[in-house]
Amino acid sequence: MSDTTSPAPVDTARASEQNALARFMKATELDTRMLGMLGALAVIWIGFHIMSGGLFLTPRNLWNLSVQSASVSVMATGMVLVIVTRNIDLSVGSVLGVTGMIIAVTQVRILPDYLGLGHPAIWAIAILVGLAVGIAIGALQGFIIAYLQVPAFIVTLGGLLVWRGAAWWVTSGQTVAPMDTTFRLLGGGPEGAIGAQWSWVVGIVACLAVVFFIWNARKQRRRFHFPLRPVWAEGFLAGVACIAILGAVAVANAYPWPAGTVRRYAEVNNITVPEGGLFIPHGIAIPVLIAITVGIVMTFVTTRTRFGRYVFAIGGNPEAASLAGINTRWITMKIFMLMGALAAIGAVISTARLNAATNAQGTLDELLVIAAAVIGGTSLAGGVGTIVGAMIGAVLMQSLATGMILLGVDSPLQNIVVGAVLVVAVWLDTIYRRRVG
Repeated sequence: MSDTTSPAPVDTARASEQNALARFMKATELDTRMLGMLGALAVIWIGFHIMSGGLFLTPRNLWNLSVQSASVSVMATGMVLVIVTRNIDLSVGSVLGVTGMIIAVTQVRILPDYLGLGHPAIWAIAILVGLAVGIAIGALQGFIIAYLQVPAFIVTLGGLLVWRGAAWWVTSGQTVAPMDTTFRLLGGGPEGAIGAQWSWVVGIVACLAVVFFIWNARKQRRRFHFPLRPVWAEGFLAGVACIAILGAVAVANAYPWPAGTVRRYAEVNNITVPEGGLFIPHGIAIPVLIAITVGIVMTFVTTRTRFGRYVFAIGGNPEAASLAGINTRWITMKIFMLMGALAAIGAVISTARLNAATNAQGTLDELLVIAAAVIGGTSLAGGVGTIVGAMIGAVLMQSLATGMILLGVDSPLQNIVVGAVLVVAVWLDTIYRRRVG
């Protein structure tokens, strides 16, 4: 009697499940790193919600979280380009601080002497001055890095100290406040939001834009004979995006004005407050709209312009990019100028939200911005990064900070957690690149 060897039993159910998942991922072309980041964000939110006794996933906290993430999100979009080209910018927090101080001094102490107190153009001119200063700082640092060949780490580390000291020197350490009333709207608050009706309009327009872009992308693929996603996959992606957009709008509209603000508003407008109170929703905050606009523009710049293609070409292989005729030095300088402008926009949001400019403004923001970009999928080895990922990374970092505040965690321990998360993110990026490489 001979022995026979039978094949090992195959778990057909598990194999079919894996095949179905693989087919789904291939059809939808979803980024696994992005899904992993969204999954981590969901775990963090649910975990903090449970540990805080149901305080985290509330309209009030989520609305404040979106506002607090705005300035870091704006700067993270620029940090993506910096890191993609294998550079780093450690000075963004200090640049935010000095430009915020200059914006405040311009509108509180300088322009009123020339234009008169309360002139409607004061806040706009102050913002333009801040943007000019931010671009000039970025140009200076970019020139030293690109043309004098000083490593970006050293230049921006020096900038971290120089511009922080400059912020103190502008006012000899004094806090400048209050800001212009119109300028304060850019920082959020009850009046710094667009209300329920306009929020729904923005949400519907965003959904239509998503549908249009998916349709246009399919049209372009067909035009150049590229493989097409199944129709059901296109519909799935559009549906999920629209649900997420309209859900965010619903959350923003579920957060009402504080009772005291409602009472003052009713008195000024001769509105009778009913017995149960008057419900006035915040809607989407203006700084969130600014951050989203910056994200859309930066996504267009990185994916649809020659400048964006050159940036990723330099990050992928600087020598090859130079041999191909790309002016790598000028591109590098422009990246740091753009980073300076985005830091100034972050300063506008931060200063307006605080209604003051302080010497501590922007402290350690460089850590949050770099962490947001890296967590969002930007590789420190260069050549890889996404704007959307960096903005989600900024929300994730702010979620950690907000959750720890709700739990009463001390500030030093918060910094320990943020630093540990940054190290883990770089480690995971290294593992991911080894596997895909």
